[in-house]
Amino acid sequence: MQQNVLVTGANGQLGKSLQALAPQYSEDFRFIFTDVEELDITQPDAIREMMRREKVQCIINAAAYTAVDKAESDVEKAYLLNETAVAHLAQAAQEAGAMLVHVSTDYVFDGQSKTPYTPDMMPNPLSVYGKSKWAGEQAIMRSGCKAVIVRTEWLYSPYGNNFVKTMLRLASTKESIGVVNDQVGCPTLAADLANLLICILQQSDNLKDVSVYHFANSGKCSWYDFACEIMQLAEKEMGKRCQVNPISTAEYPTAATRPNFSLFDLSKTAQDFHIDIPDWRDSLRAVFSQICHNFLNDIR
Repeated sequence: MQQNVLVTGANGQLGKSLQALAPQYSEDFRFIFTDVEELDITQPDAIREMMRREKVQCIINAAAYTAVDKAESDVEKAYLLNETAVAHLAQAAQEAGAMLVHVSTDYVFDGQSKTPYTPDMMPNPLSVYGKSKWAGEQAIMRSGCKAVIVRTEWLYSPYGNNFVKTMLRLASTKESIGVVNDQVGCPTLAADLANLLICILQQSDNLKDVSVYHFANSGKCSWYDFACEIMQLAEKEMGKRCQVNPISTAEYPTAATRPNFSLFDLSKTAQDFHIDIPDWRDSLRAVFSQICHNFLNDIR
């Protein structure tokens, strides 16, 4: 019997990656893909009506306010989407006996750890974005609903705007650029995260209360390392050559403070869901041609 799964944020990178995967799982899941046009998650009555009408058994919340620097001055909207709306979803899930799968972020941490962050380490966000996402996690924990919180980082895909496409744009217009070399973490291909979320749905009967997991691709790099890999691939794929120079965070000031260390411990995720997590370079190479194709279409 199919499980009815409501997906919010369907037009984002993760939402579109889930849409691409969905046909492979049509026997087991009926996905109801929504973005703000179909469902305003800041309106609790609209959520309840959608839950009732579609007989929703699980919610994947891929919606969020993700403009990290803009959030510093747009505090009210950041909290509306990242805390209040999440609380509404959690409450609706609790009332319906449904499970909530919620996507969170490395920005809930301050980046001061010397070892990779495990899911049970205490958050200490530095930015409005990070604080609003942590507030959303806490709202889920207070709600009493069955939930899985998946923290991720450095998300990219062939869809929308992301760091890879920014590098391709710069490669098209500049001979050299500076990229921060003292912020360490790991890129996450949205399709790999989408695969994990499907695994969570498949094993939902084994999950209880609120579970927290970390997911990124495996390995470790700085934004500079990531940019160098992108530029090497861009030269092969598009004939674009751009020199990447390492710079410090201090040389590239931003409105929001970023965690300098965002590396995740992925062992709990790999073990509980029996998955092999691809290396970040392998995932980047696997989709790079598609990203380039979409990028070229975007700028035409």
